[in-house]
Amino acid sequence: MLRLALAGRALPSALTAPSVLALPLLVLPLLAAPAGAAEDFNYTVRIDAPGPLQEMLEKNLDLLRFRGNARMDREQLQRMVRAAPAQIRTLVATDGYYEPVVGARLDGDGAEPRVLVTVEPGEPVRVAEVALVLEGFAPPPDQASDKAFDSAALKAGWGLKQGAIFRQADWEQAKRNLLRQVVQTRYPRARIVDSAATVDPEQHRAELRVVLDSGPELRFGELRVEGLKRYPASIVANLNQIHPGDYYSEAALQALQSRLQDTGYFSSVEVSADMSAILNEQLEAAETGTPAGALTPMTPMAPLPLLVRVTENKRKNVSAGLGFSTNTGNRASLSYDDLAIAGLKLKSALTLETKKQSARGDLYFPVTPKGYNDSVGASFERSDISGEVTSVTTVGAKRAWGTPLLERSVALEFLSEHKTINDAEAGKSKSLPLTYSITVRRLDNLLFPTKGYAINAQLGGALLPLLTDEAFVRGYGRAVLYQPLGARSNLILRGEAGALASKNKAGVPAVYLFRAGGDQSVRGYAFQQLGVQEGDAITGGRYMTTASAEYQYWFKPAWGAALFYDAGNAGDSFKDLHPKSGYGVGARWKSPVGPINVDVAYGHAVQKYRLHFSLGFSF
Repeated sequence: MLRLALAGRALPSALTAPSVLALPLLVLPLLAAPAGAAEDFNYTVRIDAPGPLQEMLEKNLDLLRFRGNARMDREQLQRMVRAAPAQIRTLVATDGYYEPVVGARLDGDGAEPRVLVTVEPGEPVRVAEVALVLEGFAPPPDQASDKAFDSAALKAGWGLKQGAIFRQADWEQAKRNLLRQVVQTRYPRARIVDSAATVDPEQHRAELRVVLDSGPELRFGELRVEGLKRYPASIVANLNQIHPGDYYSEAALQALQSRLQDTGYFSSVEVSADMSAILNEQLEAAETGTPAGALTPMTPMAPLPLLVRVTENKRKNVSAGLGFSTNTGNRASLSYDDLAIAGLKLKSALTLETKKQSARGDLYFPVTPKGYNDSVGASFERSDISGEVTSVTTVGAKRAWGTPLLERSVALEFLSEHKTINDAEAGKSKSLPLTYSITVRRLDNLLFPTKGYAINAQLGGALLPLLTDEAFVRGYGRAVLYQPLGARSNLILRGEAGALASKNKAGVPAVYLFRAGGDQSVRGYAFQQLGVQEGDAITGGRYMTTASAEYQYWFKPAWGAALFYDAGNAGDSFKDLHPKSGYGVGARWKSPVGPINVDVAYGHAVQKYRLHFSLGFSF
């Protein structure tokens, strides 16, 4: 129920629907106009009003909405001009101005008349009092701490504060936000049972009243899973962090759904609370004549079963693809996945690129009840980059845990590497490093970020002589910051740094040394072109730093352009880190699979232009 009063008198219903104002008065004459009305009748409209009101009138005023209508003629225009002041007063009232001085006149006798509209809005109506009445909510903390509901915080979050201009859109939005705060947790059956805005235009004040009924307080019950045929129920149970007795929470439901979708076992996942108990209560209330809304937190309610409906993916999947990277050249790939090998999940891939060839297989254990994702795997990779050819065989184990907002992992790997530089033997090495990694994301959107930051830090090394030729400690970090500069532009700042400490560099696998250059590093240079010069080859160094600044401007929601400047280098000492710079322009497209970047960069040190292509957000 919604009541709007104007000093004790009902406001026009058009206040809540300005798009249909004066419809019987204006539209019917247009429909009744003679079929022979001049089709080339044109006129102009000039609106003299404050900026926000002018924009609103341009979108809703019938004088503009019906301009260009084939049945319009001078007589119809005169009728619309006479009706315009009443429509304008009602429109500007929705923006908080109840005593405007309005004028509308028709000038010109020529073929193209001109309509002049003037609006002096006057003093706006402001919110004087706000009464939020909460019915049925749990008692305050001093009465029952287990059932306490923070009603003070709920009232503090009310959007239309005292002193604010009373706008119809803000009034409706404030009520929606109030209800949303409640139904998302603990009280999903809450509803606004009464609301009223009493406006006194002479005193320029509005008194607001909203009555919010909580409905029954709900908690989660036992887990029920539907749709499992190939895979064990433990896959769902181990990922479920909702316990029987927990308060109802939409955020908890969405988090569980996201975790299940990320496993790869399911093509679709639906997580919900089974509301059939609530519906049965309502049917019983209707049969016994219990008043609607009688269910309160004090009404005993059975816990709501947590219902998970899944559609399983096929157990085995084979895929192949062709591609191209400006970093590593042409690419052909083949992958094979099996989701149920002795209770484990296999993911394997063979990738052939111009500069890199690799084969990898990993076995993933089911996620544990504590949220740990354990895996073991093996891989072989051969790379030929800037005169350095390496062949690395790796066997390792990894434990990962966390969420997309905070990811952590510990990995233990054994690496055996063979390396040649400028076609000459450069030695063999083996190592058993342990690495800890943490990633923090605080972004407005994980796929298309425009605001926030992401940080990744790694610390590891091989300190024991076990299966290790050269002991070392290695640290690496990178960060990216997104900062909006306006409605259509934003700034991206990126940086990374790495350092390695060891007695001798020769026994450290090349994968743990540092090089720079390429699509996600210093643009304007080839992939890993910046490093330690050894004859005609480039090898990795002990240290590395890079930085980047990029300005993006979006011409359309999905299309944009960029200006950027990158700098960085890698070397065996700090004095070797004299930065090499690259700068250029690029195009951006928000594709369905992620942001696609195409850049043309000039490498200042090599005095060459280079094309770069990349897809997605790097970490």
